[in-house]
Amino acid sequence: MPLMPSSLILGWQEWVALPDLGLPALKAKIDTGAKTSSLHTHLIEPYGPAKRPMVRFTVRPNPKREDLEIDACAEVIDRRAVTSSNGERELRYVIATRVRIGELSWPIEITLANRERLTYRMLLGRQAIRSNMLVDPESSFRQPKLSYTLYSRS
Repeated sequence: MPLMPSSLILGWQEWVALPDLGLPALKAKIDTGAKTSSLHTHLIEPYGPAKRPMVRFTVRPNPKREDLEIDACAEVIDRRAVTSSNGERELRYVIATRVRIGELSWPIEITLANRERLTYRMLLGRQAIRSNMLVDPESSFRQPKLSYTLYSRS
């Protein structure tokens, strides 16, 4: 089947942005084995009324710089039991936000988890991959490159 002009090809790792959370550049692993996307966070703190719960959290977007921390907050849309790749189940907060890859931006759901020991601060799961997207598991960074230097400008 030929690719439509609107198709987007992703490598197994890509630069992504989460503009609503103040995150202009993150390296993400594109993980078709994971159902839901996940963002590494710490200092997760729920707040607000029960009818509209919120969560505030801190993100360290660059795994090589612990001094670079971005504080963010979002409305909690769910709490879900998630089984990690090592088989452990944990209850995670779920938020909705926009992801941007290249020129495209779309809404996704993300679970908040401690991924401190993992290489990627974000996993982009299969629910976030649109029908016009293809994943090339043999390539990396098929879309425009971003940089952690974007944080020094914000």
